[in-house]
Amino acid sequence: MQTFRQDLAYALRQMRLSPVFTLTAMLTLALGIGATTAIFSLINTVMLKSLPVVDPTSLYRIGEGNDCCIEGSTQDNWGFFSYDFYKQMDKNTPEFSSLAAFQAGGWTYGVRRGETDRVPKPLREEMVSGNYFSTFGLGAFMGRTITPSDDQPNSPPVAMLSYRTWQQQYGSDPSIVGSTFIVSDHPVTIIGITPPGFFGETLRANPPDLWMPVNQEPVFAGANTMLHHFQAWLRVIGRLKPGASTATTAQRMTALIRAWLINDSGMPADWMASIKADLPKQNIKVLPAGAGVGVMKANYADSLHILLTVCCLVLLIACANIANLLLARGASRRTQTSIRLALGASRNRLIRQSLTESILLSVFGGAAGLAVAFLGVKAIVAMAFHGAHFVPIDAAPSLPVLAFAFALSLVTGAIFGTAPAWLATHADPVEALRGANRSTRDHASWSQKTLVIVQATLSVVLLSGAGLLTRSLTNLQHQDFGYDVDHRVVLGLIAPWPTYPAPKLDAMYLDLQDRLSHIPGVERAALAQYTPLTDNWGEFVIRQGRGMPGVNENPGSSWDHVAVGYLETLGQQIIRGRSITEDDTASTQNVVVVDEAFVHRFFKPGEDPIGQHFGLDLPRYSSTFEIVGVVRNAKYNDPAGTEPPRPMFFVPLAQRTHYEEEASMMQHIDDMTHYIEGAVLQIHGSMDGLEPAIRHVLADVDPNLTLLSMQSMRDQVDSNFDQQRAVANMTGLFGILALILAAVGLYGVTAYTVERRTS
Repeated sequence: MQTFRQDLAYALRQMRLSPVFTLTAMLTLALGIGATTAIFSLINTVMLKSLPVVDPTSLYRIGEGNDCCIEGSTQDNWGFFSYDFYKQMDKNTPEFSSLAAFQAGGWTYGVRRGETDRVPKPLREEMVSGNYFSTFGLGAFMGRTITPSDDQPNSPPVAMLSYRTWQQQYGSDPSIVGSTFIVSDHPVTIIGITPPGFFGETLRANPPDLWMPVNQEPVFAGANTMLHHFQAWLRVIGRLKPGASTATTAQRMTALIRAWLINDSGMPADWMASIKADLPKQNIKVLPAGAGVGVMKANYADSLHILLTVCCLVLLIACANIANLLLARGASRRTQTSIRLALGASRNRLIRQSLTESILLSVFGGAAGLAVAFLGVKAIVAMAFHGAHFVPIDAAPSLPVLAFAFALSLVTGAIFGTAPAWLATHADPVEALRGANRSTRDHASWSQKTLVIVQATLSVVLLSGAGLLTRSLTNLQHQDFGYDVDHRVVLGLIAPWPTYPAPKLDAMYLDLQDRLSHIPGVERAALAQYTPLTDNWGEFVIRQGRGMPGVNENPGSSWDHVAVGYLETLGQQIIRGRSITEDDTASTQNVVVVDEAFVHRFFKPGEDPIGQHFGLDLPRYSSTFEIVGVVRNAKYNDPAGTEPPRPMFFVPLAQRTHYEEEASMMQHIDDMTHYIEGAVLQIHGSMDGLEPAIRHVLADVDPNLTLLSMQSMRDQVDSNFDQQRAVANMTGLFGILALILAAVGLYGVTAYTVERRTS
């Protein structure tokens, strides 16, 4: 121990005597260790960290995958389920002490606090079963949690508010608990505040603000409720009983879903032939769920691995850099080292002293690297989620991150300190004392040259990779999307649409579109069920006279209800026939405009689609829509173009389809797709001053009409490439850093050579 204290004191003294070298080495290490620690911190949070709940190791998810948010047919590998099937699973899983269901995707509602809020706040909700919080072993920070008694058909509407929303939106007001909120025009009692740090079972941007019982879904959905429909919209996590096993659970759940599809699902009889043919593909898996639902893990794992690899290369360059600097400084100490050897100092002691100094440098650099890691995490999250209001990723280092940084510092110090320490103690003391190092013909050692070459090579590789990534990103952002992205503004809108009768909705839509189009600076405006890259609705397409499609015919198509002028406002070009016009009213033939991919999928080459008819989901409605136009393909749900263009058609918002009573499923779909969530404005000039005018229009049309978001179409498109942009930017930054480190390494070689020639 005495020897260690002496070595430590010697190392600190040497660092104090060489402040420039010490600061240079610490900064280099801080950047290398900090960058690597930042990526590890993200990997720990996204891929390794458990939920902040009781005993997360006993949690298991029934189903897998990250598909969202509603599925109305078979899924093959099932990931979410209908409420009725969840209840069947709950009865047939005795190995679980409880089985909780929760919404696969949340909705955003306009929320007012009684009479105190004049303008609704857009809050994101999540429907959960009554045993949701007890399954996770969570209590309320204030008030109480949702219980099974709250999750009954006739129970008064209640909700829990997230701790973060309670703090930031309502100033931590304790009187919130017990107060009445108006949620989408319905009174709801706030019964509790969730614990701090709990953001739900799924790590995602913009986590829920409200949790409400599943059985309250009909209150907000009205006649379009999914509660006892076969549509899948709930994920399931259960807590395993002590000593129980899930060895047979997947097999039993797979048998249960197959039997349910045929006997109890209530899916249309016309689908049964296809369902039976697909039955062997239907499977349910059971997976550990201690980390929750891995949506972010699935979406960002590859990018994090790329960045971790890049950071490790930068760290290697930093190690080579410091090794070069230590070799250069070792040259200046050669005579001193030789004298100490000549006086009888052991090589082991000198190597230990040198390694102590190297590891101490690395530990100091690692400590400084924690600050770099903190800033790095915040920068990466800001780039990857720049459109999000909140991302529940804490940049402050946790205990695993601190342990990783400390271990990395020790390993780094050992890596870059070993070679210089060994070389410094194996010089011939007699030759050193004679001045054998003085030679105008002498060159840097092969090891230093190799280190510099490796640094330069890795730097060029990183910069080249960053350049390729940036070029690919630029090509993606400036491709032809099929619509104009300049001078277009996209609005996200919410309102309690299910509470309004159809005539009121139709009149409100006409009034809203007219008022928006008369805002100064707006050339025209159009409403839509959803705008590009925000949502996707799909159904089976059945052509008139063709019958129910076969299993392998891929009959799915996306669709969108849009107002008159939408295609023109967005800049989508009609290439055949006509667009949607004011003549397409509720009393005229139901018409659609289809895209080129639709024609390619459902019509033979040379077959004219104009005037042809088709319907949705059931053969008896195959004459519902008449095709009146063909529009160019546009990027609505796959901006990167990783898959072939998905067929799409556009239906006039003013037209409604009235289905027979027994086809309530179809009427439900038609009603739901008439609830607009967006609008597109074509403007001239800038967006400055536009938002207050829009909010004024919304308030005049309906006080419950809430502006959820407003951004340019360019920003809406670019937000879909946030992950690629973050990887490209960070790779470029690390490449520049590596190049700087390589330059410092070259300086070390030069300094070493000069020192040897003049010492």
